Order: sequence, then C-alpha cells, then structure tokens
Amino acid sequence: MPRTLDGQITMEKMPSYFVTREAPARISAMSKDTKLIVGVRDPVTRAISDYTQTLSKRPDIPTLESLTFKNRSTGLIDTSWSAIQIYAKHLEHWLRHFPIGQMLFASGERLISDPAGELGRVQDFLGLKRIITDKHFYFNKTKGFPCLKKAEGSSKPHCLGKTKGRTHPEIAQEVVQRLREFYRPYQMTGHNFGWDG
Repeated sequence: MPRTLDGQITMEKMPSYFVTREAPARISAMSKDTKLIVGVRDPVTRAISDYTQTLSKRPDIPTLESLTFKNRSTGLIDTSWSAIQIYAKHLEHWLRHFPIGQMLFASGERLISDPAGELGRVQDFLGLKRIITDKHFYFNKTKGFPCLKKAEGSSKPHCLGKTKGRTHPEIAQEVVQRLREFYRPYQMTGHNFGWDG
C-alpha cells in the first residue's frame, strides 16, 4: 500500500480479500481504523449470474439445478459449489477483527437502480463531501445498467464491459425458492437488502 498522507484516503479494491481467510488479521494488523466496504448482491441472483458467466465459457456444464443440489428430492444444497457463496461464513472472520460499524455493505442492486444514492452512502461512510450525484450517470437501456457520463480524464462515457448484463437462463421457480430459504438464516448485517422477493 502506498503511504497515506494527512488529508488523503487510500483505497484498495480486491474481491478476493473478502473470502481469503488470512486477510482480516493482516489488514487489522496494518490498521485497526480501516473502513471496509463490502459489495453484496442478492445471493440467489449472484449464484445464477456466476452460473451464467461459467456457462458462457463452458456451454457443456451441467444445469444450474444439478449443480445446486446434493440431493434434489430432499432439497439439500451443495455448498461445495463455488457459486453458492455464503457471505455470512466469510463475514464471521472479519467480525473477529473489525466491529461491524467499520463496515459498509453496499448493495449491488442499488448500485444499478440508484447509483448516486448508493455512492452517496459510500461517501458519507468515508466522511467525504458528496461529489458524485445523479448528474454523473445515465441509464444504458441496452445493457440494463447505469453508465458514468464521462470517466475522469476521458471524453467518452464509461459503461460496464461486455461480460456484464448477460441474459440469465430460465430457472425453475422451486429452485429459486429453495435457494431463498437456504440463504434466509444467514442475515448477519442487521440491514434488510430486500432480497426475499
């Protein structure tokens, strides 16, 4: 990490930190005052999205339904499948080193539906003046995501890459419902993300 001077904020973004067992202790040893921003998404949608991405690279993989269940008739979920991420399992490791008040759980759904509002929460959490507002975004109907009107240092807008916004395969409603039931007990943040529907 580069040295942070007074009045500066140093940010590091690495998705694998959250799931790396050793990361919480290492980061805490570096600075107990670190603020953590955890991007989360409806875990059912996330599993389907993960599957869709894999399917785009390997069209011969088994169906999502067959990967989801150890035993379909009993509804037993196969937690060894990497798409079945349990945020709570990883969060427990972080809570041993950081109080939950030093964590902001940014909603992936709200970053799509209200990017300026969700980034406003991030700016507030970091103690920054709210600079990013609605005027910085437009909605790209083709992709189904908001885009930055103009990326810093560029004259053209910045949208998510071509791997984002893929159409998800049709998944049986009973599979989606079973996954919702599976994830329900793992709500640990005290924050309702509206994922039950």
